[in-house]
Amino acid sequence: MQTPTAEATTGATDLRPNPTHDPNEHLRDPDKGYVALLGWVPNAIDALDKFDRRYVVVAPPWAEEYCSQHQIPYVPWDFERLNDRSMEIAETLRDMGVDVAIPLFEETVEWAGAINSMLLDNPTLYGQSLLLRDKALMKRRAQLGGIRVGIFEEAHERDDVIRFLKRVNQTLLKLDGDPNDPIHLKAFDKAGCLGHRVIRTPDEVDTIPEEEFPVLMESHLDGWEFAVEAWVHNGRVVFLNISEYVTLGYSVFVPASPELEKYRPEITRQIEKLIKTFDIKFGFVHPEYFVTSDGEMYFGEVAYRPPGFKVFELLERTYGFNAYQGLVLAFDPKTTEDEIAAFFPREVVDAKGHAGCFGVYPRRRVVSTLEIPEATEDHEYFESHELTAPVEETVTKRTAFGTHWGLVYFFGDDAYEMRSVLRDQEDRDFYV
Repeated sequence: MQTPTAEATTGATDLRPNPTHDPNEHLRDPDKGYVALLGWVPNAIDALDKFDRRYVVVAPPWAEEYCSQHQIPYVPWDFERLNDRSMEIAETLRDMGVDVAIPLFEETVEWAGAINSMLLDNPTLYGQSLLLRDKALMKRRAQLGGIRVGIFEEAHERDDVIRFLKRVNQTLLKLDGDPNDPIHLKAFDKAGCLGHRVIRTPDEVDTIPEEEFPVLMESHLDGWEFAVEAWVHNGRVVFLNISEYVTLGYSVFVPASPELEKYRPEITRQIEKLIKTFDIKFGFVHPEYFVTSDGEMYFGEVAYRPPGFKVFELLERTYGFNAYQGLVLAFDPKTTEDEIAAFFPREVVDAKGHAGCFGVYPRRRVVSTLEIPEATEDHEYFESHELTAPVEETVTKRTAFGTHWGLVYFFGDDAYEMRSVLRDQEDRDFYV
């Protein structure tokens, strides 16, 4: 079985058990699982430091000094490149007594699948991780499970994109002179909006760099796009959040508005169908769906790791539970049903309000100063931001959906006011 591997920048001697002492070892429950966090997420580490599970962070070598200074249990590993040392990290974690590996980033999902295949003695987990990484494979698996998806194909060169664009619009009975329905291009294995392009004309295909191929091509779905965060334990959903996108790539809030929450029974049914189709028995899934005007649900994609846009932090703001600790409960094979019942709140009814965030991207080509708009700071829902002063004055042209420069956070009682305030941010300059 081929597994994700790494041409580690460190030698084998660097893969050492318990390289740093855990100062809170006395708070850990030896009868519960010992977990490995794959990737570097400070909020996740902080959450585990305050939790009752033993843990170790598996992160690149640059994290070693920080972990040593702050007494964070740590094992170095380079996730970037592949070679024949694939099982070394799995063997190291097994020898340390680790029970399960938890992926924190898209790039570590395959690693978790390979490691857990050994730790849990279940070879199918690696194959499952491939399905959850490759957008084309996951859509085919969804189709086999009877889940609705749009039209999709793989493109290896620009001509494939042009043919697909023409074929989709021919299928939609477009006449000469009619504007094309757009198609969407996505990287096979990148997270979120990275590499996501919208193509409307053959001329736009020329803007796609050669290095982005191969890509997944999808037809456009007219509908309301939203995301779901679902914690799974023993093959059942134990907590399900619906995240409402205000503008894709810019803003999100939780829990969703009553207008979207009315679909919760059908959304729950779709998630149950999804975890059955992908044979998910434990852990966490983050799928995206579309609901059309007639109430039909279409599957977009699914990830097996925490969402972006700090949704875990938004959930803690409104519900009070730590989503990273919930992640550990869902992955830990030693978690009991009683623990699950005691940990997770009731969806929607236990929410104290709506928490949202807006991803800022400069609207000007040249900027020199960070300046929070008065209308933003003065709004009663505004709470905080994590924006920093610009390092360079020239703003790199945004390709596809691009990457935001930081988040602005809001909290309030009314979902529709939250939607409005998040949309208002799109017309404001934070960098001038």
